[in-house]
Amino acid sequence: MFRIAIAACAVLVTAAQGAAAESPAERGGYLVNTIMACGNCHSPRDADGKTIPDKAFSGGLTFVTPAFTATAPNITQDTETGIGSWSDAEIKRALVEGMRPDHGRLAGAPLAAIMLANFYRALLPDDLDAIVAYLRTVKPIRRESSDPVYTAPVRRDAYPDAEAGFTKAMLADPVRHGAYLVTIGHCMECHAAWSRGVSEFKNGLGRGGRAFPALAGAPAGTPDSIAPNITSDATLGIGAWSDAEIGRAITHGTARDGRALKPPMAYGYYAGLKQTDLADIIAYLRNVPPLQ
Repeated sequence: MFRIAIAACAVLVTAAQGAAAESPAERGGYLVNTIMACGNCHSPRDADGKTIPDKAFSGGLTFVTPAFTATAPNITQDTETGIGSWSDAEIKRALVEGMRPDHGRLAGAPLAAIMLANFYRALLPDDLDAIVAYLRTVKPIRRESSDPVYTAPVRRDAYPDAEAGFTKAMLADPVRHGAYLVTIGHCMECHAAWSRGVSEFKNGLGRGGRAFPALAGAPAGTPDSIAPNITSDATLGIGAWSDAEIGRAITHGTARDGRALKPPMAYGYYAGLKQTDLADIIAYLRNVPPLQ
């Protein structure tokens, strides 16, 4: 009888684990809609600056820089205006290399530098597969976007952690797991020092200072924003902030002094982060060397 009870318990545990297992598409959806915040660029917005849910991922913000003018394109499964005709390998290449397929519109052309392949190259193979699986579930929406205009060659600054890469074993360490999430979340795209159009990842990681004009398509009167210092410096950074204060800034867009953070901070997406993931991100930020 005792052995039967143990066996029954084992079956129940196994069944519970199976029921709780996350499918690849679910994992991909979690990454795309939280830490990677893909809709922050690729989804259109209404007059109030809010994402239009029924048009999600059908093309979004327009970025005007000295090097290019580009609109985040349609990444729904529409075969003519989206990525429905792209193979899995072609979607992965776009993500980690920033290159379009060798067929269709703009065949073989690079994606604008606003596409963060220099960060996404850190994606673990299973996560890359999961993202593709999720994108395959995005309903097709026919919506054209304008072609990019380049005034300089496409250049992406190498991000050290993405270049070094991650392994599954590394992610057992909360700090390294946090580093992974911060990398694929491209947080340092904004929060690294910025000089003459070049990101100073090596000597300015987390220092902030990059200025962002109101994005095209943002509500009239939207003010510019400057990415703050998120190093562990206790004076100019977040070293004196509590974990709760850092978490609130990330997930609710509220600074320590109660100020509302400005776009392009994607706190609306980060609000969906699992508490364990948020804790690991904070653990990593605690280890970013202090800079002033």
